[in-house]
Amino acid sequence: MLFMKGTPQEPRCGFSKQMVEILHKHNIQFSSFDIFSDEEVRQGLKAYSNWPTYPQLYVSGELIGGLDIIKELEASEELDTICPKAPKLEERLKVLTNKASVMLFMKGNKQEAKCGFSKQILEILNSTGVEYETFDILEDEEVRQGLKAYSNWPTYPQLYVKGELVGGLDIVKELKENGELLPILRGEN
Repeated sequence: MLFMKGTPQEPRCGFSKQMVEILHKHNIQFSSFDIFSDEEVRQGLKAYSNWPTYPQLYVSGELIGGLDIIKELEASEELDTICPKAPKLEERLKVLTNKASVMLFMKGNKQEAKCGFSKQILEILNSTGVEYETFDILEDEEVRQGLKAYSNWPTYPQLYVKGELVGGLDIVKELKENGELLPILRGEN
């Protein structure tokens, strides 16, 4: 957690900007809090941490330090061992495609499809009675673009069973007509 002046997108001081640049350069996953948004937090954290300046970086609830400390940790190559890395896109996609045994990447979600193809595939899946999860690709541009390359499939929706791509709407329709969809969804193939 980075307590900073401004946001990672719009730092409002040079030290906060440098801190964000270092964290991004090392692919470190972090949340942030804009201390300008809450004067009580701004003053209280200085006393709590016994650290008078910002930015302040915490890992697992513990103060690591300000910019000078982070620069020292970077120079000694200790920063990467202290801070959690953001998962690489390919790892994220592997985890997401395996989140449930049947996983549908679509525009919208189970409750509300946001395109006709997604609506049709939901109707087909709902008719099977098989449990499935959805991921709304409109909510995450990195996943939306990355999954196309990962699966070598250019369109949505995309249906996965046990992490393996089954296909899009046309393939799912075909499998349903051939009576092959249910066994595939149940992992019997």
